Parts: sequence; C-alpha cells; structure tokens
Amino acid sequence: MVVLKSIIPNKIHIIGSVGSGKTTLARGLSSQLNIPYYELDNVVWRRTKNGDVRNTPEERDEQLSTIVHSDAWIVEGAHHQWVSQSFQSAELIIFLDVSVAKRIARIIKRFILQLLNLEKANYTPTFEMFMKMFKWTNDFEKNSKREILNMLRQYDDKLFILKDNTEIELSRVCR
Repeated sequence: MVVLKSIIPNKIHIIGSVGSGKTTLARGLSSQLNIPYYELDNVVWRRTKNGDVRNTPEERDEQLSTIVHSDAWIVEGAHHQWVSQSFQSAELIIFLDVSVAKRIARIIKRFILQLLNLEKANYTPTFEMFMKMFKWTNDFEKNSKREILNMLRQYDDKLFILKDNTEIELSRVCR
C-alpha cells in the first residue's frame, strides 16, 4: 500500500483503462479530501436528453483549462493525447495498472449493475457499449498503456503506478 504522508495534493490526475477503478478512486479521494472530481468523458461529451454530443476540441480544451486553473481538482479518465495541461498542473498523477482479468470482471459487473439500475451510467448501457468496453481494454493493453507510460516518464517525481485502486491511502498529516 502506498501511503502519502507529506503535503496532501490539491490537484490529482488519475489515468487508467476502462474498468481500472478510476472513477471509484476519484470519488473516494474527492470525498476524503473535499476536492471536486471530474470525469474526462464528461469534458469530451455534452450530455443531453437526446443523447451525447461530442464537444469540439476547442470546447473540450476550454473546459479542461477551466478545471486545471481552479484551486483544487481531481480529473480521471483514459484520455492522454489532449490532457497535457492537466498532467503538467497535477501535483500527483496516479496510473492505475490493473490486471486485464480484474478489469474484465469489473466491466461485466458494471454492465449488470447498470442494467438493473443499481449503478448510474453516463451513457445508455447497451450490448454494443458493453462490447466496446472489451475492445477499449484490449486496445489499452496493446497500445495506449505503453504510450501513456512513455509520456508520463517526464513526471516521475509525481507519478504513482498502482496495481489496484485500493493501494493508496492519503493521510491528512498536512493540508
């Protein structure tokens, strides 16, 4: 378990594959630290009654800039190509390197809970979406993971790589 006992960060970026536990970790840290969290999918997509509408790159980047320039935030998502300002401004970057088997189990569990209306979804939990999640986790493992880790090397001083979203405990020694 990683225990952070120095100054508790106010700006945290969590990145990992679908099913890695990003949102769960972000919610937990948000609650513990009283810092708002933002899902990058909700920066990419504008949620409407008639379905999701993709924000333009300018709208997306402006939204992220507003978040990054606030005093405290936690952002989470699998996105890495367009979020460099978040990585640069973050005081802590957490890369969730959860096993494929665990991610697959979580994807299946999430889908069932969403179908039963026991878990909220930002999208309609269709079979097509369910299948896309398997493709995304596979693509992440084959391509994105290596790309992200190479990109994050420049942030080694503030990067933690965790094998599970339960491996971190923030101690409120200093704030």
